[in-house]
Amino acid sequence: FTKEQLEEILRFALEMRRRVKEQLKKLGGMEFYDVNFSYIDNESFEEKYVTVPEQGGGKLIPDGICNPGQVYTIAQGRSGMIGAFRLESQMLPGNGKFQRTGLGSDREAKEATDTAFNFLKANCRRISGNISITTNDFIINYQDLQGLGLTSNLALPSLVAMCSIALGKPVVSSCAILGEISIAGTMQKVNNLADTLQVCLDSGAKKVLLPLTSAADLGTVPAELIGAFSLIFYNSAEDAVFKALGVE
Repeated sequence: FTKEQLEEILRFALEMRRRVKEQLKKLGGMEFYDVNFSYIDNESFEEKYVTVPEQGGGKLIPDGICNPGQVYTIAQGRSGMIGAFRLESQMLPGNGKFQRTGLGSDREAKEATDTAFNFLKANCRRISGNISITTNDFIINYQDLQGLGLTSNLALPSLVAMCSIALGKPVVSSCAILGEISIAGTMQKVNNLADTLQVCLDSGAKKVLLPLTSAADLGTVPAELIGAFSLIFYNSAEDAVFKALGVE
């Protein structure tokens, strides 16, 4: 056999093995996150990596600035697996109604979105005097990008989405919003932070908005994974909105 023939078989074998590892990573989280299959050419000493299309970096979160009202969040879905979710918002002249599409009959998800709208009604002046609740209607469409079942951690992403569309200001580029808030604006830290950040990386995020309460959990995250992002910490719901929209 020739060297080229052997290389073809080697690459095929590594590809098949990597497919197994990629599926384990999706199921098992951080235990399998650092997957790199390669081989070395003994003549040139060149290391060649074998990749597969499903290995991540699928750009669920696109590069660059999105439209105002478009928000991406990473959270645990109904299936128990962590996935990516997209919110797309509209604002129309009206009398202060809030409509949601894409939630189906998910009661917990609806309650989370109501939390966001009620928080905005109570605190919009603290965020910006240019946000009018009583003369506009808000519509948000929720999308489960990976078919893992919708998440109920939607209060903070919904708040950011409504503020973004109300102010006509987009979220900072390639950003994933993590964390959740209560009706009083209390921050809730991210569960399974290491796994969640891995999904952020696989989804194409380059910036991650993270509650300050999760800073203590960064010790559980591999340094290589932390270094893959620009981490943006927030210490309140209003602070999360300001930083998501790039407002100093």
